[in-house]
Amino acid sequence: MSLLTHPSHPGDVLSELYLLPLGMKAPTLAKQLRVPRTRIERLVKGETALTADTAMRLAAFFQTTPEYWMNLQRAWNLARARETVDVSDIEPLRAA
Repeated sequence: MSLLTHPSHPGDVLSELYLLPLGMKAPTLAKQLRVPRTRIERLVKGETALTADTAMRLAAFFQTTPEYWMNLQRAWNLARARETVDVSDIEPLRAA
């Protein structure tokens, strides 16, 4: 499977590339980000989408960019949509 067609959920990336190597748990990160514990726990479990607010906070804490985090969410959303949204009956706009 390609990461381009089957990207990871942002919560998986957060867990695997950041929390696990640091030995950090979701509640500890939530406290550092000053957000409810459940926000990070649900994100890591893939139960919720990453918000712009959380992306800003993760970027500040991990010294990345908000765009990095939001692009993970965008890629995941589009991959899910490609699996479920049927656009085959839409006629493309034709130039006059």
